[in-house]
Amino acid sequence: MAAENQLTTQPIPALIRHVGIPASIGYFFHTMYNVVDTYFGGLISTQALASLSLSFPVFFIIIAMGTGISSGTTALIANALGAGKRVEARVLAIQGISFGLLSSILLAALGLLVSPWLFRILGATEEYLVMALSYMNAIFYGTSLFILLYMLNAILNGLGETRPFRNFLVAAFLMNIILDPWFIYGGLGVPAMGIAGVAIATVLIQMVGCAYLGRKVLQCGLIRTMDFKSLVPRLNPFVQIAQQGLPASLNMMTVGIGIFVITYFVSQFGKEAVAAYGVAVRVEQMVLVPAIGLNIAALTLVAQNNGARLFKRVSETLRTALAYGGFLMVIGAAALLIGGTFFVAFFSEDRSVLGIGATYLRIDALALYAYVILFVNVGAQQGMKKPMFGLWVGLYRQIVAPFLVFSILTRILNIGLLGIWWGIFAITWSAAVLSIFYTRRLLRRVSEKAKKNPMGQMAQEV
Repeated sequence: MAAENQLTTQPIPALIRHVGIPASIGYFFHTMYNVVDTYFGGLISTQALASLSLSFPVFFIIIAMGTGISSGTTALIANALGAGKRVEARVLAIQGISFGLLSSILLAALGLLVSPWLFRILGATEEYLVMALSYMNAIFYGTSLFILLYMLNAILNGLGETRPFRNFLVAAFLMNIILDPWFIYGGLGVPAMGIAGVAIATVLIQMVGCAYLGRKVLQCGLIRTMDFKSLVPRLNPFVQIAQQGLPASLNMMTVGIGIFVITYFVSQFGKEAVAAYGVAVRVEQMVLVPAIGLNIAALTLVAQNNGARLFKRVSETLRTALAYGGFLMVIGAAALLIGGTFFVAFFSEDRSVLGIGATYLRIDALALYAYVILFVNVGAQQGMKKPMFGLWVGLYRQIVAPFLVFSILTRILNIGLLGIWWGIFAITWSAAVLSIFYTRRLLRRVSEKAKKNPMGQMAQEV
């Protein structure tokens, strides 16, 4: 397979489309997958739906861990391939799988141990607690499948192949439509499992995904056969993966904390405001799907060309991804400005929810491009083996700034709910501007050091 060579030689715009479009389509269907779970959970009962919502912060820890270590592994593999070190890339790929599996075992054990305590803190008791645990325990038992899927996809992303994961996510969405009601209500020899059926369906779908992506990884040629001796942990690859992946995982976890912080301040304005924010965020996520594709494209292409020391192509990747993102977000912003009320009406007919949600989306439309700037620049920094900025900007954007800004705008200046919406706008744009300056500074430094030390290893010089 020659994809790893093409990523350092073919035109950048075509490569961004090749990597980014399938990734965007896949994550659209990933979002729709969650909508299916929410829909069928609501059909069981309001308590079942609440159990899903209660489980999300805990489930998000698995997502954050998988996303973080997989993006770090992608960066390492792509850098090695760009530098022509195929054997090193192979070792990192296999050790990435090993690291992920060991991490998943520890995560599952910890989750099974502390989740009852966490759910009680969040107010779950009696049948509510039993229902939440029946869902989450099944997820924890399948943690290794979730993480393995992420790590297999990390290998493919390092090669610039995002189509297999897209194919799986589309198929997963379709399978979920069938399996959710089947496992919830039973039939054809399957007992009715209620809310636990939603979790078991998800675990089985992950198993199918692991088999499919595993086959694709073997076909790519980087790993020809799985030598189980190669899975024995090695210190150096594990340290590299931890250094690249754990900051990204922690950055993802700040997103979950950030949702809690915003919801805390919004809840002061009533349940309609909370409902409107929840609905508006769903709409926002749909509009921002292309930004996720651009993040993956930036990570992969920057990492490959960084490894090959082709820094002009790294700069071109950034410019092109931001240009594509600008074009797409202009369309998205127009859609939110014109049709905000229409989109919110898909989820709620409450007039208060419609008004509040539409107002948020109109303000959010002006911040869409800031999200693109953040996603692209953080992805590029990860590609240059510099993941810490993503963590620091995440702490700033999701935790520190919201507490300060929202408190000032809502409690001191008494601007009300609009203060939170405009606060999100200001915080997002300030973080985006910081990411621009930091990324430019980083790229300038590595380019200058490469000129002084043309034979040195860039990763060691910065």
